[in-house]
Amino acid sequence: MSSFPIERPQKGSLKSPEALASVAEKEEFNFSKALDRPRALNIDRQRSCDDRSLTDLSVGFSPRHLVTKADITSRVVEHLDHLHSPLSKSGINSPRSGTWDPHSLTSEAWEALRRSLVYFRGQPVGTIAALDSSEENLNYDQVFVRDFVPSALAFLMHGEPDIVKNFILKTLRLQSWEKKIDRFQLAEGVMPASFKVFHDPVRNHETLIADFGESAIGRVAPVDSGFWWIILLRAYTKSTGDTSLAEQPECQKGMRLILSLCLSEGFDTFPTLLCADGCCMIDRRMGVYGYPIEIQALFFMALRCALQLLKQDDEGKEFMEKILQRLHALSYHMKSHFWLDLKQLNDVYRFKTEEYSHTAVNKFNVIPESLPDWVFDFMPQYGGYFVGNVSPARMDFRWFCLGNCVAILSCMATPEQSTAIMDLIESRWEELIGEMPVKVCYPALENHEWMIITGCDPKNTRWSYHNGGSWPVLVWLLTAAAIKTGRPQIARRALQIAESKLLKDNWPEYYDGTLGRYVGKQARKFQTWSIAGYLAARMMLDDPSHLGLVALEEDRQLKPLLKRSNSWTF
Repeated sequence: MSSFPIERPQKGSLKSPEALASVAEKEEFNFSKALDRPRALNIDRQRSCDDRSLTDLSVGFSPRHLVTKADITSRVVEHLDHLHSPLSKSGINSPRSGTWDPHSLTSEAWEALRRSLVYFRGQPVGTIAALDSSEENLNYDQVFVRDFVPSALAFLMHGEPDIVKNFILKTLRLQSWEKKIDRFQLAEGVMPASFKVFHDPVRNHETLIADFGESAIGRVAPVDSGFWWIILLRAYTKSTGDTSLAEQPECQKGMRLILSLCLSEGFDTFPTLLCADGCCMIDRRMGVYGYPIEIQALFFMALRCALQLLKQDDEGKEFMEKILQRLHALSYHMKSHFWLDLKQLNDVYRFKTEEYSHTAVNKFNVIPESLPDWVFDFMPQYGGYFVGNVSPARMDFRWFCLGNCVAILSCMATPEQSTAIMDLIESRWEELIGEMPVKVCYPALENHEWMIITGCDPKNTRWSYHNGGSWPVLVWLLTAAAIKTGRPQIARRALQIAESKLLKDNWPEYYDGTLGRYVGKQARKFQTWSIAGYLAARMMLDDPSHLGLVALEEDRQLKPLLKRSNSWTF
């Protein structure tokens, strides 16, 4: 085990709720005023983001206002989802703008991001994972699908969509390759985890080499790559207003192949996707096998994006019917069984076991004695979150940032649940944000639990890497979720923390420690998605109309008949 020091929150570092509410009111006033500045946007005036929709945002911390905030948030995103700015520039400076400050953090970030560009036959096709020459390359010299997403968003927000289009088309070509691991052929729809450009100096010829999991640690295929690809295709379409790319037969086929993998019939009794450990951002053994929240949230969002992108032909309509059926079942399942707040925690604590028949309350036969001690103190009076995993006789109570933020952006979470998630983040600021946003998961696995679950993984020791490490890239997801829920002060506060350290520390991949105080022991420097995640977050905060690239409006048809969360009621 690591002898890593555990930092304790400094006494008096947390502000009182009254003080926070006062600060929030001041910040929200400035936020709504900033939205009134003129912007060169091509806006659909019939569904535009009018003055009322954002200036009326309520950010009070009192539970009395939670329902009001949820209703307002729903209206805000409905407007934002219909905004697109084909070639508009955000307000931040970059090396390509006429008046950039060479000493500013954003200009440094843009320089670093442009240095990470990967070219194939003269065209930019992605960004390299990291440019840290002090460490062995391993696979950090490749273009990862999930890693490129914040880079793509930054370029789209800055009015540079060509690289995103090139990336979408190149990864689509790679999808059609024959994929084999140890004589076993993978399904046609699997998207690569990453690719690299190989230059043959003899023939003076460049080729792409893709990794579908056959070279990855653990040899696990990336389940999330296909979902991110669909989400990114929608973001490109929303940003540019150009539907021709998504309507190309190759793109339509690529989407259908991905969807075929996810919607195929089998022995499943749940609408969630069964996955192996290491199939997503947490790409090592960390006990996320089963039905991880990250995959379920991305699955939900990708299905909703596909509904907007599929053509209304015979094949498209067939898939749309399957998607709608799955979305209804998945929405109900996640809201009913993955959601945890104070009331639901108390219900689990009092669960009876060995129930039989369809009237069972404890449907997964979760043993109350399996509740970890930490969750009782972690759960605030007002707040909640989607737990990490639910399967027969097992409930993983860990909090995972990516899954909960995507649940907000995709509207898998109800407006009330979205508000409760942000309440939890504010209530547990030291634990989840600390001195570097954001914890990838909380809490860390330690001692015997770490040995059994991770297999004594030396990289995933307590409060390091994917085991409770702090990842700057996640700040773009936190920012988007904060803006969508009408809580921009959360994003602003987190960004201020990140800005104080990222450039000075040379853009590390992750930070270690209970508070994220230390640069990760094996963290690469100049990690591209740390750079791009910051830029995307900063541009969204400066110009909230960009939120429409990654946030969906609520679908009234998917509202469940049963609401399990009571965080927002008395």
